[in-house]
Amino acid sequence: MSRQQREDRDRRTVNLEQWVPKTRLGKMIQEGKITTMEDLFLSGIKISEPQIVDALLPDIQEEVINVNLVQKQTDAGEKSRFKAIVAVGNRDGYIGIGNGKASQVRNAIEKAAANARLNIVPIKRGCGSWECNCGQPHSVPFQVEGKCGGVRVVIVPGPRGLGLVSSEVAKTIFGLAGVKDLWMRSFGSTRTVPSYAYAIFDGLRKTYNLITQADWVK
Repeated sequence: MSRQQREDRDRRTVNLEQWVPKTRLGKMIQEGKITTMEDLFLSGIKISEPQIVDALLPDIQEEVINVNLVQKQTDAGEKSRFKAIVAVGNRDGYIGIGNGKASQVRNAIEKAAANARLNIVPIKRGCGSWECNCGQPHSVPFQVEGKCGGVRVVIVPGPRGLGLVSSEVAKTIFGLAGVKDLWMRSFGSTRTVPSYAYAIFDGLRKTYNLITQADWVK
């Protein structure tokens, strides 16, 4: 664990100790009625506080995907702010992406990290490659497609040991999600990093759109 990750973990611990829940879900977690992310998603209650994710996933990690300077024309002139894209995940089946704007880079990153926690979703992992068929959750269970803006991505299962055949931005997101082997094809304006990142997130989220044989109730 790097120094930055340790500092982030210590900061989250302090925030949790000072946290006073404002929502029903937050109070249920603090009372011990919900103890896992699986219970949280089964409850069907929307996540409205980022501390909820910190409490249920203490090993969650953050990665800054992109920081841009955006300008807005107002009556008083140009107003400049920073826009950050941050991905969060536990490297074991949970991933979230969020964005935030602020006049300072650090504040923008913190807002984006909080927003990413509110957008966290579980992803389905498996071995969907006909070349492997090992049954281990190292890739995606089947081919999925994600879209955002002018970007479209196709995520294809890969055999064990292949690695992530994708760009550095995609590798960061897949790594946080806990996916180790796959191919990815991208189309459109892939240089637009926010749309590219959200297209990958959309594809991973769609892994739960199809029920596989392993999900059948016996």
